[in-house]
Amino acid sequence: MNPKALEPDSLPAPGPTALAQSDALADLVRGEIAAAGGWLPFNRYMERALYAPGLGYYSGGAIKFGRRAEDGSDFVTAPELSPLFAATLARPIAEALAASGTQHVMEFGAGTGKLAAGLLNALAALDATFETYSIVELSGELRERQRETIEAEAPALANRVRWLDALPEHFEGVVVGNEVLDAMPVRLFVRMDHGAGAVAHDSRRESAPALNGHTINGHGANGAGAVWYERGVTVSADGRLTFADRPLASPADAALLAGIDADSGYVAETHEAALAFTRTVCSMLTRGAAFFIDYGFPRHEYYHAQRAEGTLMCHYRHRAHGDPFLYPGLTDITAHVEFTGIAEAGVEAGADLLGYTSQARFLMNAGITDALAAIDPQDIEHFLPAANAVQKLLSEAEMGELFKVIAFSRGIGETLTAFSRGDRSHTL
Repeated sequence: MNPKALEPDSLPAPGPTALAQSDALADLVRGEIAAAGGWLPFNRYMERALYAPGLGYYSGGAIKFGRRAEDGSDFVTAPELSPLFAATLARPIAEALAASGTQHVMEFGAGTGKLAAGLLNALAALDATFETYSIVELSGELRERQRETIEAEAPALANRVRWLDALPEHFEGVVVGNEVLDAMPVRLFVRMDHGAGAVAHDSRRESAPALNGHTINGHGANGAGAVWYERGVTVSADGRLTFADRPLASPADAALLAGIDADSGYVAETHEAALAFTRTVCSMLTRGAAFFIDYGFPRHEYYHAQRAEGTLMCHYRHRAHGDPFLYPGLTDITAHVEFTGIAEAGVEAGADLLGYTSQARFLMNAGITDALAAIDPQDIEHFLPAANAVQKLLSEAEMGELFKVIAFSRGIGETLTAFSRGDRSHTL
């Protein structure tokens, strides 16, 4: 991620109400920075920017999901792109329900409710036996959008849907999370020439405890004179939110970063929140399966030397940029998922790794091309948009390769059809 700011003039300007919300969030963050002594870790800033009650990106009232900037949205997800995504995903969900003998579905990050409505209809069409469809959603605005979508698109099944404020202690059934892990706050670290990155007010620069041959504030194993700093947020002299780097706070952080071979200037994210979430879900799951669909890489690709700017990215009005301080609360902030850590977290929680593969392979195994073939190609009005959407879902140049599917299970002995070919679990 390149921290260089994007000029606001290059993006559509928010209206006065939205801008006031963004300014209020920025003031909230400035207050927290002052209370913390002048510096916040980036994961705290990201958490506030996305989820601060009434002000954050996901907790405020702005439209997030849509096809184009003109509708006020910022990005499009697979369920919004094509109903064939939900129709295809329903097949491995139905297979997992049957294989585990469970009858409940739970979705995280349901967005507009488009995926939920599509899954409800598709599961019913497959004669899958399920009793409830639970949605974990904290945003009241999104809950209402989800309710409206489901009642409009799956009215006969709307009575099976319930909304949860928190996870149950135990759950038997199938869990679904589409583009959930990438929205979890991340910590940022940067490898810099010794002494180049610390903010002046930090007093921990003088300590340099050693850990297994590595040092926190001395010469590390990846090259003399370059050390890791944690990248956080401070307030500049003119009142702007900006990046500030400080020496690592603990030997645990040094150990976490010690295996990354990086030159000076290399930026890396770590995913404590996503790992904790995965452990919680896999601990909650007493029988059934959990599917997570997101963009990212296994660890050896994620921390590759050539990925020197990290993966942090922001989205505003369908334009990607690298400045997380531009319109805070109005801009989505994401980071690619490090899937090796996700796999380890699920297994550590006692679940089995059911499979890991690309979105393209998963959807093809599950029958998306058959679903497309069922549309009459002579019906250009319906077939052409469907074919274009499927191409985006499957193409290596679009979502097919960057997006991956990882699944965990308990009480499912066999391999699901969606992972029967092209499973990449051995690459994690």
